[in-house]
Amino acid sequence: MSITLQNLPQELATLGQARWLQLSSHKDFNCALKDHEQLIVQAISLSDFIFEQISHKPDWLHALLIEEQLFAEQIDYCQHLSTTLATVEDELALHKTLRQFRNFHMLRIAWRDLLNMQPIENSLAQVSDLAIQLINQCNDWLYALLQLRFGTPEGEHGPQPMLVLGMGKLGGGELNFSSDIDLIFTYSAQGDTQGGKKSIEHQQFFIKLAQKLITALNQITADGQVYRVDMRLRPFGDSGPLVLHFDAMEDYYQEQGRDWERYAMLKARILNRPDAYTAELSQILRPFIYRRYLDFSAIDSLRTMKNMIQQEVRRRGLVNNIKLGQGGIREAEFVVQSLQLINGGREPSLQVQSLQRALSELQNLDILPQSSAEKILSSYMWLRKVEHCLQQFADKQTQVLPQNPIDQIRLNHVLGYQQAEDFMQALHQHHNCIHQQFLLLVKDEHENNTKPVDTHDQVAYDLWHLDLEPDEIEALFIKLAKEPLLTFSAEQLSDFYQTYITFKDNLQKRVIGQRGLSILNNLMPLVLKLIWSCEAHNPLTLQNRILTVLHGILGRTAYLQLLWENQGALEQLIRLCDASPWVTEQISRFPLLLDELLNPAALYQPVDKGQFSDELRQVFLRVEPDDLELQIETLRSFKLSQQLKIAAADISNALPIMQVSDYLTYLAEAIINQVVDLAWQQMVDRYGVPICQDTGPKTNEDKGFAILGFGKMGGWELGYGSDLDLVFIHDCQGNEGTNGKKSIESKSFYLKLAQRIVHIFTIKTGLGILYEVDMRLRPSGNAGLLVCHINGFTEYQKHDAWTWEHQALSRARFISGCQRLHTAFSQLRLAILSMPRVLPDLKKEVVDMREKMRTHLAKGTADYIDLKQDKGGIADIEFIVQFMLLAHTKNEPKLAKWTDNIRVLTSLATYDCLLETEVQTLTHAYLAYRNSSHRLALQNGQLAKSTPELLAHQQNVIAIWDKYLT
Repeated sequence: MSITLQNLPQELATLGQARWLQLSSHKDFNCALKDHEQLIVQAISLSDFIFEQISHKPDWLHALLIEEQLFAEQIDYCQHLSTTLATVEDELALHKTLRQFRNFHMLRIAWRDLLNMQPIENSLAQVSDLAIQLINQCNDWLYALLQLRFGTPEGEHGPQPMLVLGMGKLGGGELNFSSDIDLIFTYSAQGDTQGGKKSIEHQQFFIKLAQKLITALNQITADGQVYRVDMRLRPFGDSGPLVLHFDAMEDYYQEQGRDWERYAMLKARILNRPDAYTAELSQILRPFIYRRYLDFSAIDSLRTMKNMIQQEVRRRGLVNNIKLGQGGIREAEFVVQSLQLINGGREPSLQVQSLQRALSELQNLDILPQSSAEKILSSYMWLRKVEHCLQQFADKQTQVLPQNPIDQIRLNHVLGYQQAEDFMQALHQHHNCIHQQFLLLVKDEHENNTKPVDTHDQVAYDLWHLDLEPDEIEALFIKLAKEPLLTFSAEQLSDFYQTYITFKDNLQKRVIGQRGLSILNNLMPLVLKLIWSCEAHNPLTLQNRILTVLHGILGRTAYLQLLWENQGALEQLIRLCDASPWVTEQISRFPLLLDELLNPAALYQPVDKGQFSDELRQVFLRVEPDDLELQIETLRSFKLSQQLKIAAADISNALPIMQVSDYLTYLAEAIINQVVDLAWQQMVDRYGVPICQDTGPKTNEDKGFAILGFGKMGGWELGYGSDLDLVFIHDCQGNEGTNGKKSIESKSFYLKLAQRIVHIFTIKTGLGILYEVDMRLRPSGNAGLLVCHINGFTEYQKHDAWTWEHQALSRARFISGCQRLHTAFSQLRLAILSMPRVLPDLKKEVVDMREKMRTHLAKGTADYIDLKQDKGGIADIEFIVQFMLLAHTKNEPKLAKWTDNIRVLTSLATYDCLLETEVQTLTHAYLAYRNSSHRLALQNGQLAKSTPELLAHQQNVIAIWDKYLT
């Protein structure tokens, strides 16, 4: 075959001659090749890749030119590769053979392309055919290797192959010269292999095969690489199984397939030779890709994709990128694939992977005017020719116009332009042609009104919607930030960006649904803008907290929609999460709390502390009395929502610290009463009511049962996450049976009632537990009965209780039960606190107990204070108060009236047990500690940072302790 060689520009001629001298002086150079000097000079001046390959393999020139493989219009890659692989005996040899086969034939294609010996259409087909053969025959070779050891994965139609889906341009038969390959692996059905030395599950067999195939193609060796393999388009992306069986694949695409996956699947081609298995797979994929009607439902998602393409082009300024830039290859592909997606269900002829064939069919069906189709195809092929040239210069995957002069000259020469300006003019014309068609597609009449209106809107939009590199993400966050990010370390910023990237990447692992994903895509730019434009304590931390909440609700479209449609609710969420990681954790664990954000007025004004019982009662009016599961969930929901309101009021300083504890305590009381009623009714329904000797049958109003609150519950000092220190008592004399169909002894009834109450409090549901319950303050602690008779409780307190248990009784309060038990307990408490005591002995017992507690529990350090257990902390104040009560109540019975430390301290000053100044000192310290404890709880902290104020309080408390207890 004779070809016409163009005169080389001087720069290329000089380079070509230098390289020719280097080649012709090689010891293995075939002198017969000198007849082809002009052709060789031309080729090696145009491509570094060609020069490098024949420098390493001079004998390849003989095959190309003397054996005239270069001049053959077509090469049978299948036969050539099959013959070559027939002698390969191990994987190492397989890797070498594949790479050398690939390099030789890519050398031939590049040579023919750059010397314009064939049209670009032929080049695209050859590169694709070569790739398909390399993938398929490597797959077959490795399959046979594994069969020897593990046997054959048999299926309905005989041995099951691993089917390989080629995506993108490989699927379309229009692969780039230096492209990576996007693959998806699948097989027919599960089972166990048969006939091998060791049988394994089909899944294991195909995973091993997939791993070996990827290695054989992707690994870089001394001979280079066959192809870069990208598996991210498979179901669930990088986190998904490497190989899926048909049923799992079908389930994924039916239940979780995204619109972008439909778009990507348009180009999917089964690379294996056709058989019954490939036909079955085609039947599975087709309904997902194509609808049976004009698919206008895809228009919104296509419009979103189109906007994302435009945003990326605009933001990155991709003017020199012939693929991604405005009017580039991607826009041409988008035009064609979008029309296929919309019309392909109704027009089977559009169900093709090739862009060229699809354009022809769109024209035949009058979906695209002939002139438009011809212009798109002409411009597309011109750009693909440019793309091939760029990649053939050095076998690198690039679509960016060259900056170095030699490659610029090469490009102009191959395309036949004398001047660079002529090339740029042609490029501009082709870009305009494609971009005009792109703009006409799925045009949004309102898109000019819906584009972001200011810089922050635009930056936030880009951050979420565009596929960015870490440095690009960092640059955009810097633009978005209200304050400079200079205060954060590089490590903090790196962790932050990685968290953001991970959140985006994890979306493909979650079952969100198309509607949820659409709402999220609208919501996220607004979220980012609000976070970075508000007066946040730390925008990095705040954003991570918001992402935590969003991660918790990704599968719940209703909550995503709530935040999208109610910007006020979103702003409240941001405000609360900024203030407290504890609130963040609560909302992320229990998304129903988001409903509370809809009414900011109510959110920051919790129910009046005396109205919790009424509110809870009204809530229970909407719950069927026999729906025990819903009753338990309702209690948890009520507690969570009311606790959030209290925290919101606390954060906004609408409630002083004393009232925060009051509200939390009243809330617990209301819930305790409701739990007792629920448990009582359940027991009565099953066993009837207890019959007591002295008081007769029990009733809802007189249950003969009571709950005592100790510690923080007794002292009106509950905090966020506090457990409940409770003791159960009853006053039912005798042991008559209950009056139900299933009668049990009354003593057993109260035991079962107590067990049911604890169960309702502590059973874990989707909304967590209600409260942790601590019963260790009952008589004999954990060794004692769960519920005891009031007489037994009295006897224990009078004769067997330790001094520390009397201290605990000073903080005990009647919570729930009949008036009779209330009176009996109050009398007992006063009697115990009024017992005569020897002060030196009392002092020693109190001090010994305090030292024992501090030794085992204090966690303070040089820089951080344990507010409760360190010396001079909350526990010291409590022990001072308890010591004073036990020491002086005999003489001043009114000291026993209160159970909270603040009012007891006031009483101690009133009755001259402590000096007024000492009471003020202890009160101020106690309130400061309590306030810090609440703040720590909202920040999920345990120890307080040591400050001059806290240290001063410590010293003051220690001084008073030393005065009275040393």
